[in-house]
Amino acid sequence: MIPVLEIGGTHVTAAVVDLPDGRVGRRTHRPLDPHAGAEDILGAVRRCADHLDVPAGTRWGMAVPGPFDYAQGIALFAGVGKFEALYGVDVRTALLHELRQRPGDVVFLNDAHAFMMGEWLAGAARGHSRAVGITLGTGVGSAFLVDGGIVARGPGVPPEGRMDLTEADGAPLEESVSRRAILARFGDPSADVRDIADLARVGQRRARRVLDDAFMTLGAVLGPRLTAFGATTLIVGGSMAGSWDLVAPALHAGLADGGWTPDAIGLDGGPERPRRHTRAVQPAGLAGDAALIGAARAVAVRD
Repeated sequence: MIPVLEIGGTHVTAAVVDLPDGRVGRRTHRPLDPHAGAEDILGAVRRCADHLDVPAGTRWGMAVPGPFDYAQGIALFAGVGKFEALYGVDVRTALLHELRQRPGDVVFLNDAHAFMMGEWLAGAARGHSRAVGITLGTGVGSAFLVDGGIVARGPGVPPEGRMDLTEADGAPLEESVSRRAILARFGDPSADVRDIADLARVGQRRARRVLDDAFMTLGAVLGPRLTAFGATTLIVGGSMAGSWDLVAPALHAGLADGGWTPDAIGLDGGPERPRRHTRAVQPAGLAGDAALIGAARAVAVRD
């Protein structure tokens, strides 16, 4: 069993993973304030991890969003609207010294990469040799996968493998597709994305237009890259994927406009899907478990 941590925009999760079975157990969650001070953020992570009873000296995996120096374990958050108090903090050293279990090491990886790896091992991307994963939340995370490995260059792959470094209509993609972009376009400071989705479902035109514009833009930017990459599936995760009934139609239309017309759209998020389709758009099959499983695999590969 491999202990892992996953940092999200507003939460931290600790769990142990049975990698051969793809099973996540002994899970604990804690809220995380992305605008808090460094000690408060690290304290929340520590308290969450300390709920796990694992032997001292065990190697941990940790999925964390960027920008982050994953090799050294140093946070580089700046200009992304979250965790900026951690800029320059040696997170690896903090965890090694402050966790009750005293880990032997911590292996860090990008949260979108961990998500995609988990989906490839045990979720919606199983059986696909060339797959792309997108996570939609506070920003746009991405992962381009070839035969089980994440790649950062090649045909269709954006700089560093990061879709957040691409542009839409001359502006950074996250100015069109992110939590802050959707809220800004909706124009109601009391609403969150979930509220906007609820309004769209009951027929409010402004809410539906804001969401459609965001996901059609994402599809139009992704389409040419998926074609050049030779992707056979696009897997969508993150908090916004919970509104898949709203995401899927607009994303499908945008992808078609961008030249990558899906043959199928997964509807239920389950892992069992037909693979005769050459191009499929699917929601995450493992939901919150994918990044945890991916983090565990990073540890197993390192061992």
